[in-house]
Amino acid sequence: IQPHATDHIDDMIKLCEAMIANGHAYAADGHVLFNVPSFANYGGLSGRSRDDQIAGARIEVASYKKDAADFVLWKPSADDEPGWDSPWGYGRPGWHIECSAMSEVHLGLPFDIHGGGADLKFPHHENEIAQSCCAHNHTNLDAFAKYWVHNGFVTVEGEKMSKSLGNFTLAHDLLEQYDGEVLRLTLLSAHYRQPLDWSVDKLKQSKKTLDSLYRFIEENAADTVENGDICTDVLAALSDDLNTPLAFSKLHALAKNVTLSPAQIAAQLKATGALLGILQQDPQIWFGRKGDDASDIDALLIQRTEAKASKNWARADEIRDELTAMGIEIEDTPEGPRWKKISA
Repeated sequence: IQPHATDHIDDMIKLCEAMIANGHAYAADGHVLFNVPSFANYGGLSGRSRDDQIAGARIEVASYKKDAADFVLWKPSADDEPGWDSPWGYGRPGWHIECSAMSEVHLGLPFDIHGGGADLKFPHHENEIAQSCCAHNHTNLDAFAKYWVHNGFVTVEGEKMSKSLGNFTLAHDLLEQYDGEVLRLTLLSAHYRQPLDWSVDKLKQSKKTLDSLYRFIEENAADTVENGDICTDVLAALSDDLNTPLAFSKLHALAKNVTLSPAQIAAQLKATGALLGILQQDPQIWFGRKGDDASDIDALLIQRTEAKASKNWARADEIRDELTAMGIEIEDTPEGPRWKKISA
């Protein structure tokens, strides 16, 4: 559901009327304002003190405000500005009221999870809670939303990624160079509440990490092993406020487990990876060994093996260079040469 705020003006007006009726808002000079001191639990989400709450208020408080911390629910519009008719005259909603109205209409109260950037915790999310609770005479903050997940910023070389700075990257452009699992692992490498500095080096490291795990699965998966169990250590990390960095460290520890057989570990890696959206591909596909050019590459590898057997080192090197130019990396193993497509 992607509701439009302009389709919910009547719902916003009803919320304003309810807050006025409940003694938490008041009309003044064509405005409707929420009276912050009327809600004792205001500031409970962000933990801001009274002084912190009014720190951003204008030096000269508007004459129609009862308190410096009071915020606008409805404000008047000039004739040439967007506006709607209301009990307080021609005007438009404040910044926060639309979210309370649309959440209630489409999700019901209380709903389970409310997300958003860390910069929205105060005042936006704090005001949403106050509006919705006070419109229905609730005092507990979880009468609006049960859980809050505030994500840290994605930065590029220490600066916030944003359209205004022009330093942003679009997912569909990245997918032309990297598999989706690489992007997923990179984004989950930092805890969602913490900042993530985006870089090509991080993408390459994620690809290297996945290559290692896929290699383990490829070398140790056995048809005789049933579907693996989910690693309880990884699940516990995810259950603790989605601690993805800890979950990945536990996933790496699983790959080194000495109490399970390699085949059992491979099965657990696949089952546990499903929780994180990784390790779900056929290793042959992951390493690019299936496709229109796979047979041609295999044929060149056979030629290279034959050239090495006959000590025609020049021809062997020539074939290696030819494969490298095709974006193919060769790994010589005791079982014979193995190839994969070189990542971006």
